[in-house]
Formats: sequence, structure tokens, C-alpha cells
Amino acid sequence: MISVLEKEIALRYLKTRKKDGFLNIISIFSFIGISLGVAVLIIVMSVMNGFRTELINKIVGFNAHISIKPYERLINLDKLNDSYLKLISNNLILSNSGEAIITTKNNTKGILLRGYKNEDFSKLEISKNKKIQGNKNTLKKNYISIGKELSFDLNLQLGDNISIMSPAGIKTIIGTLPKQETFFISSIFDSGLADFDSNVAFVNLSTLESFFDYNKDDRNLEIYLKSPSSIEEIKPTIQKIFDNEFVYTWADMNSSLFSALKVERNVMFIILSLIIIVAAFNIISGLTILVKNKTRDIAILKSIGVLNKSIMKIFFLVGITIGITATAFGIIMGVLFSLYIENFRQFLSDTFNVSLFPEEIYFLSTMPSEINSTSIIIISLCSIFITIIVSIFPAIKASKLDPVQGLKYE
Repeated sequence: MISVLEKEIALRYLKTRKKDGFLNIISIFSFIGISLGVAVLIIVMSVMNGFRTELINKIVGFNAHISIKPYERLINLDKLNDSYLKLISNNLILSNSGEAIITTKNNTKGILLRGYKNEDFSKLEISKNKKIQGNKNTLKKNYISIGKELSFDLNLQLGDNISIMSPAGIKTIIGTLPKQETFFISSIFDSGLADFDSNVAFVNLSTLESFFDYNKDDRNLEIYLKSPSSIEEIKPTIQKIFDNEFVYTWADMNSSLFSALKVERNVMFIILSLIIIVAAFNIISGLTILVKNKTRDIAILKSIGVLNKSIMKIFFLVGITIGITATAFGIIMGVLFSLYIENFRQFLSDTFNVSLFPEEIYFLSTMPSEINSTSIIIISLCSIFITIIVSIFPAIKASKLDPVQGLKYE
């Protein structure tokens, strides 16, 4: 326990005095350094969490949460009545896909065609997006929905007709020729990810199977979950249900990307923690100078019966008070900046006429930020722990001061 005397003396040492000018400068720099370190850590972690969440939302909004492909055997559709599947899923949709080539007057481009039934297309998140143009409820025979980036690349608009060439061949008297059909652009979608928008298009499932000469029994099953973020817990159970099929999730398809983001976030945490460590070492300097300046005071306190343990507590309390108040101030700064970081970005962009967050590079139109309470707690605990460590040595040194030597030249 800390006594009233120890608190009073520690508080007195924390107060500004003219003769302790240099010491106060060190304390101020310690306070500012720790505050900035904590604030920067919170801001960076919030932005990286926000970026990860936004990226997941876009990927999950475009792809199936779980995809199931048949091996040699067909998918047993009776399994769709499984009670667990109904409990965790919003939609169970049959689909298929194939690669083809779009040909226009001036350009050709490879594209991935994804086929859905007309009634299933309207259930997809991509068709529910407010940015989609045209008739999002129509995906009939020879109708196609293309991405915004693809429409820019090939100068296509709603209502245009495009020719698509299939790798499936048609046998003629002069040999085998690639199959080619004309499709009518019924809608243009915008997923927010340029790679998807420029390389993927949607067509009617029956049309796609006819176009690629697919067997209807080779269709894939797409599962759209109520809670896509719980994919790691759900996947093992799905694999048990579909034990003869190949099961993969949106996380499996983007595992390298999210692993890289996780590593980057951890590395940034370690690097930015060095700011707090460097600032905390100023506390050692400040407390060491404080002990030197208060040699006479310490000697007097000891001579009137104050224990070594109490002397150590006093100087330890000075250091930990600076650390805790600086950490609290840093948390407030970090949280406020994270909340209004997009406003700050817009202000800087408008003031200096520069693009600080190009959409074509980061796939996002705004600066994302997601404040995570767990991250804030970990950052706070690390900051306070570092402060405790660096406050121990000067406090022990003060407690071991010899009162006779301290009063010798007084």
C-alpha cells in the first residue's frame, strides 16, 4: 500500500519548479513521447483493422463464403436439407463457371464467366449493391452482367451486344471451330475491387452450361453464411457433411493476402512499440536527475525515520504517474484521430491538392478505421509495463542512498 506521506511527496516532486527547469523538460518530453507512441500505435492498428474488415466485406460480398465442388461423384442434393446447413446459411445456390474470351471491334479480353439461375442471381450481394446499374433481377438466356472496370476497358454500355468465344468447339466440315455467341448487357455491377470488376461477368446458368458443353450434374454448390467471419469454426462441420466433395472457403482463396496483412500488422506493432520504449527511457534519465537533485531531501527523510521501502515507492510513483497519464492522454488522442481520420485525410487532400489514399491502389475510396478495444487494452498494458520496468532502477537507487553522505556537505 502507498501511504499519504508517499503520495504527497511524489505529487510535490511532479509539480513544476523554476530551479528544476531541465528536469521538467525531460519529464515533458517523456510524457509527449509516450503519448505519441500510444496514439500512433492505436491509429495504425485501427487503420489496419479497418482495411482488413473492408477488404473482407468486399471479398465476401463478391464470392461465395463456402464453395463445394464434386470430385468423381455428383453433389448429393439431399444434403441441402441438413438442419445444420439451414441453421448457419442464408442461401444455398448452385452455380458453374468457365473461362472465355470477349471480342469487340477493337479489343479482345479473357474473362471468367459465372453462371447462376435467374432467381438466384438476385440473391447475391453483388446484385443487392446500390451501385449496380440496369436490371439486376434479369439474368435470362444470353443476358450478361459485367463489371464497371470491364465496361471502361472495352467501352461498353447498358444495352450493348458483345460476342464471347468459348473454348468448346463446334465440329464442321472444315474442322473444329470455337463456339461463339452474342450476349446482351443487362446490368453493370461495381464490387469495389477492380480485379473482380474487370475479369468476372455473370450469365444464366443454363446458357453457360450450353456454351461450355458442361454436364448439369457437375454444378458447384455455393453456401452463403449468416456469419461469414466464423468461417474457421464452420468449415470442419461442412467438410463432414460433404465428405466426398472438395470444400474451400473465401479465407482459403485469399489466405496469402490475409496472412501478409496479419504479419504486417504484427511487425508494425513491434516497430511502433519502440517509440514507447525510447520515450520511456527518458523517464530513467528524468528520475536519475531527480534523485541527484533530491539527495538532500532523501537524506533528511531517512534521518527522520522514513524507510528505504517508502523512498523507493515515492520515486517509483513519480515514474509510473508520468507513464499512466501519458498513456491515458495517448489513448484519447489515438481514439479521436481514428474516429475522424477520414475527415483529416479529406482536409489534407483538399488543402495540398494531393491524393493520400488512391482508390486504384488500395481498392477503397475512403480511409478505413476500426477501433478495436482489445488492441487498445494490449497497447495500454504494454505502455504501462514498459514504464514500470524503467521506473524500478532509479527508485532502487534512491532507496539505497546513504543519508550521511547526502548531508555531508550541507
